[in-house]
Amino acid sequence: MLPKYCLSLLALVLAPFSALSQNQQSPTVIAVDAAHPGPSISPTMFGIFFEDINFAADGGLYPERIKNRSFEFDQPLTGWHAILAITASNQLGNTKGELDIRTEEPLNKANPHYLRMNAYEPGFGLWNSGYRGIGVESGADYRFSAYVRSGGPKAVRATITDANGHEIGNGTLTGFDGQWKRYETVIRANATAPNARFNLFLDEKGSVDLDMVSLFPLDTFNHRPNGLRKDLAQLLADMHPGFIRFPGGCIVEGRRLANRYQWKTTVGDIAERKTIVNRWNDEFDQRPAPDYFQSFGLGFYEYFQLAEDVGASPLPILNCGMACQFNSSELAQLSETQEYIQDALDLIEFANGPETSAWGKLRAEMGHPAPFHLTMIGVGNEQWGQPYIERYKLFAAALKEKHPEISLVVAAGPAPAGAVFDEMWSNWRTLKADIVDEHYYMNPEWFLSNTARYDHYDRSGPKVFAGEYAAQTSGVAKADNHNNWNAAIAEAAYMTGLERNADVVRMASYAPLLANVDAWQWTPDAIWFDNLRSYGTPNYYVQKVFANNVGTRILPAGPEAQDGLYTSASLDDRTHEVIVKAINVTSSVRTVEINLNGVGASGTAKVTSLESADLNAENSLDHPKNVAPKYSSMPVKSGKIPVALDPYSVTVYRIPVH
Repeated sequence: MLPKYCLSLLALVLAPFSALSQNQQSPTVIAVDAAHPGPSISPTMFGIFFEDINFAADGGLYPERIKNRSFEFDQPLTGWHAILAITASNQLGNTKGELDIRTEEPLNKANPHYLRMNAYEPGFGLWNSGYRGIGVESGADYRFSAYVRSGGPKAVRATITDANGHEIGNGTLTGFDGQWKRYETVIRANATAPNARFNLFLDEKGSVDLDMVSLFPLDTFNHRPNGLRKDLAQLLADMHPGFIRFPGGCIVEGRRLANRYQWKTTVGDIAERKTIVNRWNDEFDQRPAPDYFQSFGLGFYEYFQLAEDVGASPLPILNCGMACQFNSSELAQLSETQEYIQDALDLIEFANGPETSAWGKLRAEMGHPAPFHLTMIGVGNEQWGQPYIERYKLFAAALKEKHPEISLVVAAGPAPAGAVFDEMWSNWRTLKADIVDEHYYMNPEWFLSNTARYDHYDRSGPKVFAGEYAAQTSGVAKADNHNNWNAAIAEAAYMTGLERNADVVRMASYAPLLANVDAWQWTPDAIWFDNLRSYGTPNYYVQKVFANNVGTRILPAGPEAQDGLYTSASLDDRTHEVIVKAINVTSSVRTVEINLNGVGASGTAKVTSLESADLNAENSLDHPKNVAPKYSSMPVKSGKIPVALDPYSVTVYRIPVH
């Protein structure tokens, strides 16, 4: 992910691609050589990249409703507000009690702040604003929990109120014994409210200490107790991604090393995970988010679990001793790099080690005795230069000695070309790196013009991970970028080039993945959501269509790119189908004949189409399927198959062969 400081590195020519006129006298032939299958296509070919940007984790995929539940933000009462009463002089005032952030005898060292509610009169309370509001659904159950230490009051009463102040759910915690303990109850909402408030009251005089105050849905993806928001996780699962890259992105690096992402602080008891500021907190002047922190309720264990749940390979990215080079460029000394290397070795043990190992034991205690089958790790995120090369060499020496089965992913810098890019690739070839991560945030025309980018890459050199890419309709991370069909169909055309070169390109992922409509920092994004609803963009559906239709081997096919037609083909050995992808970026219907050479074809072909006559078409919360796949079938009687490609369309044919 490119912060604002690197925008000058990318010179974009921002012009939508023009429609190409078509006046064909005969159909274009897509010749597929099914008799000579090419190299294998990696099962990780099309996956997803997750970064906690745009409130993608807290306030998004991680469905905790309470903001700043542990009072560890820089302003410890962020999100919390006293419920004011009318004073004798008819003014709003806090006459019933006070809120006090304290640190004496805290819940634990990782969570040193807590809230003391002092009730001078019964009925004193406070409320939480949530992440741009709190969404609850009628009939849904929410677990209200907190760590409580009471100095007198016997109960903490909670209510959920809608935007008009009407109570739509309540619950009470009781049984306090004067020591820190976790208490919970279930609140059922009796109405749907996208912008509710969560209120806490003391109905007796006295003081109560609170920490880790939570309102969490019981109905999570795969019914995990600390699980994920169901609709968002389902959108990810529906893609059938080959891999999940996590947790970023620039948050891996941090602006300074002190605020880098440290995986060990994100596992174990959620009450002992250390909250830190999110590095996207104030990265963009036009979209400041001073309330953007990371609770790590969604941590490395949950990431591994998500990957397993959706059938994807995990790809964790680790800090290599370098802070973001667009911010501080802080470096750990080479002599200090062993700490970072040990983190990588310990992560492999956490993911794959036996229960008898220290980190394997923790994984088992968290509920997963079996290994997560980790096979690859990213060393650094978007680094470049000799300091990066030096640190990579230390990582590679240690990890390859102890874990030769783990592939290492390295970066080619922030841009898809130029001196930095060339220098990094030269080093990676010399060092025989496993996989090189390339990033490109460019305009739609660039994607159309670069479908042959990998045709001439060295087949014996490092493999490629197209780790972050998205067509920018206005400019890199500009606020007025659009997730429109113009961008999405250009990405689809480009992806045919990735698939055709699957012997070089092993993985590819659109970025960023998720964005809160009320709290975003970066556009465009694949999936947008509010407190209760979500939708996939046209770009998301392009990713889904490709990921749902990955063959096992490349098939030579042509034309690869001709007069606005872009194609790729593959053989699926599992289903005995030839998969043909055809992207028509012109304004005219394209008559085509698919010729399958070397195999017989008969039966019923499955057809997936994604199209819009309007290149500016977008999806929205109110119109989530304005541009979405349509599914049909067609009879096949021979290896010569006439088809018509609609204007501005992406079409996938799964043709049974024998």
